[in-house]
Amino acid sequence: MSIDGKTLQERSLLFAQLASLAYGDEKAVRKVAKTHGFTKTMFFDNGGAQAYRFENKNDIVIACRGTQPTEFNDIKADLKAVPVMAETVSRVHHGFKVEVDELWPFVSAKLLHTNPGNKRERNLWFCGHSLGAAMATIMASRCMHEPELIDPKAVFTFGSPRVGWRKYVKSLLVTHHRFVNNNDIVTRVPMRIMGYIHHGTEHYMDCNGDILTGYKPWRRFKDRTKGMWMGLRKLSIDNFSDHSMVNYIENISKWK
Repeated sequence: MSIDGKTLQERSLLFAQLASLAYGDEKAVRKVAKTHGFTKTMFFDNGGAQAYRFENKNDIVIACRGTQPTEFNDIKADLKAVPVMAETVSRVHHGFKVEVDELWPFVSAKLLHTNPGNKRERNLWFCGHSLGAAMATIMASRCMHEPELIDPKAVFTFGSPRVGWRKYVKSLLVTHHRFVNNNDIVTRVPMRIMGYIHHGTEHYMDCNGDILTGYKPWRRFKDRTKGMWMGLRKLSIDNFSDHSMVNYIENISKWK
């Protein structure tokens, strides 16, 4: 079955699993990707920026690897929060843009329209967690603005930071399902005072793991306070534990 034929819950779970898989070793990733129905796997790695391309006869998925605490390049990218001119319009996070710039020549070369005329093009999807979520969003934006590239079907991100300024975000004419787990600290940076805002439809995971769309700010504040207390009772810091892909996958697997 193509990804487009799956339910939103099924698609979200698949992309969460692929975003988590993107952290893995290439040999192991290839093996697991086959269990998800992907016959080809390609690993991109340049200057510390990394992503996987998974494909079969129906779909192409670009899964960007997120922040790895042991990789200085990733930490440096997260810290470069100065807004700079994007490749498309307005301003975007400097560090995230640099990471995409490292990979883009290789990724984009594989995304050219391959079936002109009446032949059906495969569906293109992007996904990622943390830094990988920001990279996936920027890559999808570039595809939308480059006529020779396939337009993405959708972007699925987990624990994504804010990526760009309002005008940049409004230019992202792509379906984006953005998952936020309760007190995940990464989803609150860079700060709004710097001009950054989020993109896409937010699916908020409350402190009990239930996923809600269109959650009111005042209810979110109460829920995050409750989540913080629940974390303290477990002797954990909720802001950081909520960023784990394990929690995102667990919550989505129970989503109805």
